[in-house]
Amino acid sequence: MQQLFTWITKPTQKCNTLVFSRTLVTFMLTDQRPLPSIIKTQLKTVPSLSSSLYKPVKADFASVNRLIIERLSSDVELVENIGNYIVDSGGKRLRPLVVLLSALANGYAGQDHIKAAVIIEFIHTATLLHDDVVDVSALRRGRQTANSHWGNAPSVLVGDFLYSRAFQMLVEIADLSIMSIIADASNLISEGEVQQLANAGNPDISQEIYTEVIFKKTAVLFEAAARTGGVLAGVGEKTMARYGRHLGMAFQISDDILDYKGSSRSTGKQIGADLAEGKMTLPLIFTRDQIDSCQAEVLRELVRGEKSQDFSEILDLVKRSGGLDYALDVAKNEVHQACEALGELPSNEFTRALRSIAEFAVLRAV
Repeated sequence: MQQLFTWITKPTQKCNTLVFSRTLVTFMLTDQRPLPSIIKTQLKTVPSLSSSLYKPVKADFASVNRLIIERLSSDVELVENIGNYIVDSGGKRLRPLVVLLSALANGYAGQDHIKAAVIIEFIHTATLLHDDVVDVSALRRGRQTANSHWGNAPSVLVGDFLYSRAFQMLVEIADLSIMSIIADASNLISEGEVQQLANAGNPDISQEIYTEVIFKKTAVLFEAAARTGGVLAGVGEKTMARYGRHLGMAFQISDDILDYKGSSRSTGKQIGADLAEGKMTLPLIFTRDQIDSCQAEVLRELVRGEKSQDFSEILDLVKRSGGLDYALDVAKNEVHQACEALGELPSNEFTRALRSIAEFAVLRAV
């Protein structure tokens, strides 16, 4: 039995509003937790964006889903349990979709884009498993997280399995450029996670640091997905990299907006979780810089975990200061730059779908 001491946030209910406080707790991790039955059903894809975006790559997308199931196969039952659980959790699989569309938009006619899409999805899934352990998350996409179901150690190890399986598949593609793209992206993702962890509880994070962290944590994998499609096609690598980078930035900023104005049902996670974890996201950074010194000090105390306050009051402050509107404008600018990059490509059903994905990124937060 291992004792792991960590700071977590504890939501409590008070007058129908959330009050956040930091509590030191002891986690007792064991390997004797009950396991649910093995999930052997076909993967379900429940996109929130229009299904018409998947239509240009319908057959290829089905191939991606089949290959995900095939490559999750393991002699270790727990690996299949957790792997299937998280990839079957109703995500939109946007990153593999971007791989497919990027390759075909640039005229690719082979089959390695299927494998590349699965590689990107496995890396993304691994990061989710690890993120939920670090953030002590209990809810993702509206269902219990793997770590809250099986425990932290199994979740981390299955995340490691998915990383290693992705790199096995990279060897099968045998393209050094793609290997380099994925290896560099994986390294930056890890850096971003450590940087975000180190910044937790620091109320003085600048917008520049925030931008650097979300590029590493989120945008770099979108960039890698789009860029890989261009490499496979032999053209458009720089254009697709620019598209993917701005798309990823727009998605993360929109997610940070939704942490203040969304709902648990629509986002699949607890609203206000970022603030409760001491994360300074763009709406809060802008708010801190706009309000008076007394209000700013209260906000700093809250982020440092020195003070508890109704989330509704903080939300009202963020809204009145223009924090949500400012963040939305920044996200819209990222979408504009993503679409501008697509202007360098021929107009076809694949580029039109890529443009719609970029627009969807920000429409979620409107």
